[in-house]
Amino acid sequence: MHEGFIYSIVLSGARAGSTLSPEQLENWDPKDGLIWVHLRYRHKKARHWVLNSGLNKVETDALLAQDTRPRAVLAGEGVLLALRGINLNPNSAPEDMVAVRIYADRQRIISTCDRELQSVKDVAELIMEGTGPTTTGDFLLAICEKLTTRKVDFIDTLEEQLSELEEQVVSGNVKDLRTDIAELRRQTVALRRYLGPQKEAFTKMLSDQFVLFNEPEKLKMRETTDKLIRTIEDLDALRDRANVTQEELLSQQSEQLNKRLYFLSLVSAIFLPLGFLTGLLGVNIGGIPGADNAWAFATFCGILISLVALQMALFYRFKWL
Repeated sequence: MHEGFIYSIVLSGARAGSTLSPEQLENWDPKDGLIWVHLRYRHKKARHWVLNSGLNKVETDALLAQDTRPRAVLAGEGVLLALRGINLNPNSAPEDMVAVRIYADRQRIISTCDRELQSVKDVAELIMEGTGPTTTGDFLLAICEKLTTRKVDFIDTLEEQLSELEEQVVSGNVKDLRTDIAELRRQTVALRRYLGPQKEAFTKMLSDQFVLFNEPEKLKMRETTDKLIRTIEDLDALRDRANVTQEELLSQQSEQLNKRLYFLSLVSAIFLPLGFLTGLLGVNIGGIPGADNAWAFATFCGILISLVALQMALFYRFKWL
């Protein structure tokens, strides 16, 4: 296809699985089968095609919108969807979820995106292999299943990372853990932002007003929705575990700091009287006791040692050591 068009595929009919050329797409007739056109909405030619596709302004604006929130809206005989998927593009953050916008009815499916989405690519490959969806409901179901499966896989990865961080906290190897836990919490917050609305969109697709699903497809969609709900519950549990792990880390660091300050306080307490005595006897004035006695220094050192021993005994008795 020309620039701006990622896929233009026939889903049903005699040419199911084949790709349409620009000329064939312009001359497409609904009697020839269900087609799916997937575009890069920022491209000028793609925007022009969407604006001249016969959709109303609300639908075209939704397909060409830059910022979208997951939702499902009934649009005449079709449906307008905005969904989010895990970002698996190179050098990208997975939690920076990729948006896909879909308008679908029984004759055609039009979808747009800006960045590549692996779930959409998987569905396209299945269609071209001849094993993909052949109806609008089956297509929407396949997209929702792929998006949800990718989320489950990513959250499983986050759980493994958190388990390793918990082990490191327990073992006392806390170097750089604060940054790692904070990053994991940030990822869970970013994911949770879109998973909640996406669950609502999935639930709305199960309503009686949504006529694009037949009964078996509706049952499968209900299973996909349940899987997404469990995924959200796992994500919430993951976030709570990360909070507990961070609190445990902060508690350990605070305990270590208190021990060090306690040790420094004991050292200061021991040397405070010693410093006072040595300072008092070190003044350079007359009348210092033992100034003319050869054993005065040894006697003074013995007094200091005895004083330290007395302090240690008192600290031990008061359970300060």
